[in-house]
Amino acid sequence: METVIFQKETYRAMPCVATIGCFDGVHRGHRFLIERVMEGARRLGRGAMVVTFDRHPRTVVTADCPGLLTTMGEKLRLLEQTGIDRCVVMPFDREMAMMGAEVFMQRILRGQLGVEQLIMGYDNRFGRRSEGATDDYVMMGERMGLKVTREEPLMVKGVKVSSSVVRALLSEGEVAMAAHCLGYHYRMCGRVVHGEHIGSRLGFPTANMLPIDDGKMWPARGVYAVDVWVDGVERRLQGLCNIGVRPTFGGQHVTLETHLLDFEGEIYDRMMTVAFVDRLRGEQRFRTTNELVKQMERDRMAAHVVFERKNND
Repeated sequence: METVIFQKETYRAMPCVATIGCFDGVHRGHRFLIERVMEGARRLGRGAMVVTFDRHPRTVVTADCPGLLTTMGEKLRLLEQTGIDRCVVMPFDREMAMMGAEVFMQRILRGQLGVEQLIMGYDNRFGRRSEGATDDYVMMGERMGLKVTREEPLMVKGVKVSSSVVRALLSEGEVAMAAHCLGYHYRMCGRVVHGEHIGSRLGFPTANMLPIDDGKMWPARGVYAVDVWVDGVERRLQGLCNIGVRPTFGGQHVTLETHLLDFEGEIYDRMMTVAFVDRLRGEQRFRTTNELVKQMERDRMAAHVVFERKNND
């Protein structure tokens, strides 16, 4: 995949079939749409292109930006896996936010990017105030020689797949269903830092992870079975991840701590990635540390069941 940061003075147009959007998460619905773009491009003998933005548009137009599912680096790596020919990253600023849909289509998509056919997602809107119904985009396109079509939503287990649906699932701790929609287990990445060593004193040492991107969404508080990758460790590990304030010990701040089930060693200051496989339970406050330890033993057994089931799928 060729990745291009759009600059109108230097951009070299490519006659193409394209789709446009934020593509946060690059979930199965996005990949379904991109497959249609590539099929259309092959039929016409044109390039296949994704147009996305350097930030979520809502960071510019409103103060209510959702937690993101992917960093820009993650998004580009996932897009590359689709086999698309080119990804154009558009700088999104106030000027672009105020641009009308028809002007954007005429000046940017048709004029500067060389788009001959635009395939839109079922819930996609662009242009000032995200104006326009499907018929509006179709008619605008006809006036400038740009064919516009809209795809139907991808349904997974009775759910219309979208980034907002995935966020809603993660906010409820439904990471297994989120994985069905994403096509992969949701991940967070960060650096292992020193904590209060409470887990070690209880016989469950944990790696405290400081996420490297404050903009990424955190799943709901609770205990999860997770796959783990640690820099310098060649194999994938398995673990129990707790997201919460540690109410049994009067904690005040939400932390992400992972107990590795099959690894012992010094990993402070290393980068670690956790992928959320399944939620085992919600956050709980225990009356005594003994009750907590017994529950953690049950959590460890439950995690092994999750991983055994995952390996057999």
